[in-house]
Amino acid sequence: MKLDVIKLDGGKAGSVELSEDLFGLEPRADILHRVVRWQRNNAQAGTHKVKTRSETSYSTKKIYRQKGTGGARHGDRNAPIFRGGGIYKGPVVRSHGHDLPKKFRKLGLKHALSAKAKAGELVVIEDASAEGKTAALAKQVANLGWKRALVIDGAEANAEFKKAAANIEGLDILPTMGANVYDILKRDTLVITKAGIEALEARLK
Repeated sequence: MKLDVIKLDGGKAGSVELSEDLFGLEPRADILHRVVRWQRNNAQAGTHKVKTRSETSYSTKKIYRQKGTGGARHGDRNAPIFRGGGIYKGPVVRSHGHDLPKKFRKLGLKHALSAKAKAGELVVIEDASAEGKTAALAKQVANLGWKRALVIDGAEANAEFKKAAANIEGLDILPTMGANVYDILKRDTLVITKAGIEALEARLK
């Protein structure tokens, strides 16, 4: 699979051969869904918590005698039936994460890359280099028509480009090891540098 390589100023910089194993698969929604769900569940804090009847601040004294009142039998005011009492079976602090095999995660990333390639939303650039000027980079991005784009660079993201891109809405940059299914799928355009292509092929093969 061959794709043209461009520069940030829009000029051509030859072409690159993309691996069919990474960019030529038929995307499967079920695989992408499972990997995204795994990612989002692991990112969830799980710090939501309610107070049970043993943690609320009312007295534990019996509110009235057991028999002879003509009313229902009750213990203390902490019971869930009373206003301000404990919550029955509410959320507790826990982890929402679950396991997913490494091979499946790797496969999910391949399908995400293939999905972008098939949809025509994949762009290969020569390198992600900038002079550290946000205005200049923003103009280049606007000329290229990138509105919500993710740039994947080599082993390390270019520091000057990262600095220049920090204040541009809808533009993010990640090193190869940070490439993930969720971030790839939620952007309209996936931009990969030539160094990023080589690093991805080395990582996923």
